[in-house]
Amino acid sequence: MRGETASSFPSPSPIQLVRAGLRWLLALGLALFGWALVASATEAKPLFDGKSFAGWEGETNQTWRIVDGAFVGGSLSGPVPRNEFLCTTRPYTNFVLRLKFKLLGEGANAGVQFRTRRIPNDHEVSGYQADLGDPEWWGCLYDESRRNRVLAKADAAAVSRVLKRGDWNEYTIRCEGPRIQLWINGLPTVDYIETDAGIEGSGLIGLQIHGGPPSEAWYKDIRLEELP
Repeated sequence: MRGETASSFPSPSPIQLVRAGLRWLLALGLALFGWALVASATEAKPLFDGKSFAGWEGETNQTWRIVDGAFVGGSLSGPVPRNEFLCTTRPYTNFVLRLKFKLLGEGANAGVQFRTRRIPNDHEVSGYQADLGDPEWWGCLYDESRRNRVLAKADAAAVSRVLKRGDWNEYTIRCEGPRIQLWINGLPTVDYIETDAGIEGSGLIGLQIHGGPPSEAWYKDIRLEELP
């Protein structure tokens, strides 16, 4: 068989080149559009507008207020009478939640509730809590008003090295199926697998101020990315 020379093949016409270019641009545009849809579907969205209780409910007459773009629970001028929770008005299932927090006052205790429900005719809630407070609650996973115990304990010494007591810190909470992961200031503190099939896998997000001595729990920059 005789070999073909380069000159044996006709060069594409200008119209063919334009059509090929348009097809390439169309394919690129569709790819970018699809990527944008995925990105927008999974983008972290703010749960708090920094100025109102829109999307949240709780005891906002005496316990919870908004100061400098943050939710503040409790008081430094007197004891906190009981546990109080500021909760979202809708539930979430699989997500990554990020927020900033700080605790003020000696003996202050608080936490971030998730996959939680209100207990009817009560001020308490039931569900998972990413715990906060001395001596060794920081970064632990607690089961509030349900099993009433620490489900997974953080390394207190490691947390102390990254924690800024009395100042702003960041909590990251990831829930995907039965797996729950917690981080404080980027430090992994808990990686827990729920083995009880009867435990609810969806629920409210909640912010706690624990009853006790004069204290305040501050929360801001609350953002949530829903996962499939």
